[in-house]
Amino acid sequence: MSAKRGGLGTNLDALIPTSFFVSGTQVAQQNEVSIEVISPNPRQPRTVFDEDALRELTASIKEVGLLQPPVVRETSPGHYELIMGERRFRAAKAAGLKSIPVIIRQTADNELLREALIENIHRSQLNALEEAAAYTQLLNDFECTHEELAKRLGKSRPHLTNTMRLLSLPATVQRKVAAGVLSAGHARALLGLIDEAEIERLAVRIVAEGLSVRTIEEIVAAGSATSKKKRKPTAAPAPQLLEIAERLSDLYDTRVSVQSGKGRGKITIEFSGMADLERILDLIEE
Repeated sequence: MSAKRGGLGTNLDALIPTSFFVSGTQVAQQNEVSIEVISPNPRQPRTVFDEDALRELTASIKEVGLLQPPVVRETSPGHYELIMGERRFRAAKAAGLKSIPVIIRQTADNELLREALIENIHRSQLNALEEAAAYTQLLNDFECTHEELAKRLGKSRPHLTNTMRLLSLPATVQRKVAAGVLSAGHARALLGLIDEAEIERLAVRIVAEGLSVRTIEEIVAAGSATSKKKRKPTAAPAPQLLEIAERLSDLYDTRVSVQSGKGRGKITIEFSGMADLERILDLIEE
């Protein structure tokens, strides 16, 4: 099986050009290499990988392609060692890919490589899924914060978070976004649903019937309203709980809700994927 690039493939060279330069210094180059010539990083501190998350990523790569190229360094002519992206590398291998796109780092200065990627996001015409993958790669590989990345790109923090949530959509729906048959507006509207089968069914209807974004928003809202009617009504949250939820949302850079009942309460923290969940966990453990 050859490397399947999915949505990113159409603009991969725009996002990751043949060579990266920062202030006249070549930082990295992009190429597609055989997966067999890439070796794991022996200094990788992470030794345990969530098997369920790997299976999900493998399924996504089979359906959509590898959206986030790993970063490697050349150890000898034609041979490379992973620097960033081992989970993606493992999943691509499990998906049966024979070659994958990689960023070949030319300098040990990761700050320069990060600056080059940010600059190229500014210049590139990316679809929503490519944009989400680019943001996620920067956050995961280069330890950017949502606030920092939003400021550097001139975007709002909610825009970053909502765009990256597109990667949590079912792989079949992501593929429709990547192919351009489903708009970013439609995809964001579908995020209001929880059940994957329901999301996929509605995505098929959008394509078949040409439903507008507004129509999808109304369908999703109506479905949510129906679900709420089936649940036992609950009292409106106290102002103090709303304030605490807002503080937690700012602290963890995601939506947090706080509910209080008789003798017990519940805090719900939303996340857009395994990488985002790990980011939140790191903040909790600090």
